[in-house]
Amino acid sequence: MYDVKVERTSAPKQKPLDESKLGFGTIFTDHMLMIEYDKGQGWHDARIVPYGPIAMDPAAMCLHYGQEIFEGMKAYRGDDGSVYLFRPQENFKRLNSSCERMCIPQMDETLLLESLKMLVELDSGWIPAAKDSSLYIRPFIIATEPKLGVKSSDSYLYMVLLSPSGPYYPSGLDPVKIYVEQSYVRSVRGGTGMVKTGGNYAAALKAQDEAHEQDYSQVLWLDGVERKYIEEVGAMNMFFVLGDEVVTPALLGSILPGITRKSVIEMLRSWGMKVSERRISIDEVAEAYKNGQLKEAFGTGTAAVISPVGELKHGDLVMTINGGKIGPVSQRLYDALTAIQWGRAEDPFGWRVKVK
Repeated sequence: MYDVKVERTSAPKQKPLDESKLGFGTIFTDHMLMIEYDKGQGWHDARIVPYGPIAMDPAAMCLHYGQEIFEGMKAYRGDDGSVYLFRPQENFKRLNSSCERMCIPQMDETLLLESLKMLVELDSGWIPAAKDSSLYIRPFIIATEPKLGVKSSDSYLYMVLLSPSGPYYPSGLDPVKIYVEQSYVRSVRGGTGMVKTGGNYAAALKAQDEAHEQDYSQVLWLDGVERKYIEEVGAMNMFFVLGDEVVTPALLGSILPGITRKSVIEMLRSWGMKVSERRISIDEVAEAYKNGQLKEAFGTGTAAVISPVGELKHGDLVMTINGGKIGPVSQRLYDALTAIQWGRAEDPFGWRVKVK
């Protein structure tokens, strides 16, 4: 048993009265988790405290050199009132991989899971009851040493915030329009594309804004060297159904190893479907479209689970996929994954972790 001190709030906040207007990431629960690190002492002082601002020195290294990482996960309320997490151990494994790349001391994954379960149980009253709503979970680590020198910090703060969030698709699972980016680069092999650090997302904002100006919701990134191999779409992993094969870009060091991506691959293979993790060029996708072999395309991620692509624009070529409608593979995956996450179906993979 880990020693995690708990300080309950003396002033509980008003919970949302209309769960149809939750949005995403704008409302926060009564409590948050904090664990500190100091060189020579290690990680210490794990505690759950009332949600609120934190004091930070203006010279804190995270503010100047971007030494920080984060994760994204959810807690779900089942129809019977039970509370579940989905593969949280995978998130904490990835968090430690991000720590290693960003020169942050790694953490005890058992402590991370047990302290998270304590926080979620304490604020479980904030988990929405509305269909397809959930409690978004944001663990993150920031470098806090006050020093204007380029080096790894000697002190850090790990925190977890909870945010009740509505369904990603309030009006249904609508396919999105994607624009293939040709001017900007998200990441290169040897960089930080395979970890969850804020710099990756900041670097993507310009391209995303330009895509929005052309009425496209997301950007499909190509590799940063040859500029022809598909990597991620927005902040999601990408899949294509080419004939009877489901293809997703291989993890070669510039793509985030998504938890939903991993789950989709394992689920498809359990169904006996052919799944390939390999390099796939935008030209191969365009050729498959012209030959009638591009059956479906979809992104995967924590927020959306499955995001079907109805239109893909590459230069002057506009590819309308499956008539602009969600395909059978995408729909089946979405239904099967969300049924496990919300406890509506059996979990043959052992992915679901019960909190209470």
